[in-house]
Amino acid sequence: MKRFHRPEPLHPSSALLEQEDLEEMGATTAHDRGENTRNDDGPCTVVLVGPPGAGKTTIARRLSRALNMPMVDTDHLIEEEFGKPCGEVFSELGEPKFREVEARVIAEALPQCGVISLGGGAVLTESTRELLESYEVVWVDVSVEEGVRRTCRDNSRPVLQAEDPAEHYRNLMEVRAPLYSEVACFRVRTDKKTPQQCVGDILSYVEAAFD
Repeated sequence: MKRFHRPEPLHPSSALLEQEDLEEMGATTAHDRGENTRNDDGPCTVVLVGPPGAGKTTIARRLSRALNMPMVDTDHLIEEEFGKPCGEVFSELGEPKFREVEARVIAEALPQCGVISLGGGAVLTESTRELLESYEVVWVDVSVEEGVRRTCRDNSRPVLQAEDPAEHYRNLMEVRAPLYSEVACFRVRTDKKTPQQCVGDILSYVEAAFD
């Protein structure tokens, strides 16, 4: 867990804050350190991370409206730069080169005030994780089963192509989940919630964090 903690130590497996934690937490945020703030009204930037199919873009769009802040999707920025879908850029460049491009685009986007949605694999890059230390980061999470259901017919994500989509998604999450946990302050689970309910959870976190 980053920057937020309960009064009592948490077991490592439950260290991330979720909605039920908000009343118990004590703030030690980037806001308290005077970093990345928008006056005293709230965060200048909220970053969303999470696996494919979790709903980051949809939630980011709604959250940006709720906070009256611009919304940036870094995958869309890559598409604009290369003039083609992000999946095609990934396939043509290969993952190592794509991650370099992605890290550069994220580094350029983060200083902008707004709600910023990162690609699912962005946290694999160490320099990106280091940059996220200065920002309020929300992990938009989803179960393996639901993630597979939402993405199984999506051919635009080369990183998910596999003979056994469920096993591949599970392996992907085994690698990425600890990294999402490392950079995030708050986690919202989207399996059984509407996007608006998830936005409500995030707004409650933001209100508590900057109270």
